[in-house]
Amino acid sequence: MTTPRFLSRYTSLIESELRDALAGDSLLYAILRYHVGLEDEHGAPTLALGKLIRPSLVLFTTEKLGGDVEQALPAAIGLEFVHNFSLIHDDIQDHDEIRRGRKTVWSLYGIAQAINAGDLMQALAIAQGARAGREIVAALIEATVAMIEGQGLDLIFEKKKVEEIEVASYLDMIDKKTGALIRCAFRMGGLLAGSPIDVVQDLVEVGRDLGRAFQIRDDLLGIWGNGTVTGKPQGSDIRRRKKSLPVSMAFAQACSEDRDLLTKIYSREKIDDKDVERVIALMGQANVRQACEEQVNAHLEQARARFATLPFSERGIKEMNELIDYLARRKK
Repeated sequence: MTTPRFLSRYTSLIESELRDALAGDSLLYAILRYHVGLEDEHGAPTLALGKLIRPSLVLFTTEKLGGDVEQALPAAIGLEFVHNFSLIHDDIQDHDEIRRGRKTVWSLYGIAQAINAGDLMQALAIAQGARAGREIVAALIEATVAMIEGQGLDLIFEKKKVEEIEVASYLDMIDKKTGALIRCAFRMGGLLAGSPIDVVQDLVEVGRDLGRAFQIRDDLLGIWGNGTVTGKPQGSDIRRRKKSLPVSMAFAQACSEDRDLLTKIYSREKIDDKDVERVIALMGQANVRQACEEQVNAHLEQARARFATLPFSERGIKEMNELIDYLARRKK
């Protein structure tokens, strides 16, 4: 589906700032330029930047609340760096060799240099945040801590038995792993625009709902997504034994026989194609996909309702609703 127009509005600004911030001569800077999509693996210029949702939200919120977009750029870049360093490390932890249709950093340069590159990008993120002021760097650090804690919880969940994962604990995990940076985007936008504290807090709550909707949609794509679009085979999260929301809901809603089957499959050393088909069929019987879709829509409607009460123009509200519609239906 069509990407919201306001996301592309800031692309050239973000691209230019990324190039300036990653202009170092060492191998690690070359690795980072490759990772964010500014260069290919041979160092030739390219443009594969991804959706840039988080930095665009910082700039959008700042601008629509009366702030200066140029002054907000360091904060936006800092947040994008935090997101990207987490992806470098996440790919190592998950042994993923492909991201956005390209080889992952660790698969090209080795685990050791990938760790170094991720560490450098985290340091650069804090440096960018410091350029935007004390409140901004504090918000960035707080979000980074929460995001790392969430990633740690996600890895713990992978080691737990499927029956041990409750929906409430899962939502707490994604509020940190995915939601922290989205909440931070809105928070920083409000702070950079000099908004009152109650407006900033309402923006954070909008970010909370959008973060949940974003991750649950990811969970759906990890099981039912079109592999030619997502770049991963259907059921990829099942093969990796990810304890995502559909799995947690399936266990909660399934009959005892199906619960036993889920437990048996997720305890295996390797989950094969037949097992994936069984789990997807089981989820179909329990109407898990529909239930997750309803959760996505409920969180987006809460975000839409709260956003409508904030001091945004009619155009700003319309553009945010475009993003909400995009998140509700995105295919990758």
